[in-house]
Amino acid sequence: MPAHIKFVIFHAFVGFGISLTFTGLILWFNIGNLWHLVTHTAEGPIAVVMLVIFGTVTFGSAQIGYKIMTMTDDDTPSGGKPAPQVTNRLIPVKAEARSVDNC
Repeated sequence: MPAHIKFVIFHAFVGFGISLTFTGLILWFNIGNLWHLVTHTAEGPIAVVMLVIFGTVTFGSAQIGYKIMTMTDDDTPSGGKPAPQVTNRLIPVKAEARSVDNC
């Protein structure tokens, strides 16, 4: 399997773990009385599964994006303009005096 596919799958599973933890904490702390709603309705388990799935999409995408954006490649130089060269030479600059009218 190519390395980039392994990379995406691994970080998608990391997002799945974060989603499970997040959903568990929401239920544990009973935020929005969600624990009561999940345990006292017939659709409760479906809601938990949907919360985990959509959390996985969210946290997995954020994890993959974060890891891709923080990747570095030491073999190639970074983009942009080269740093300016510092010299100790004096460069003459012509300046003309102007009269200012105080109207």
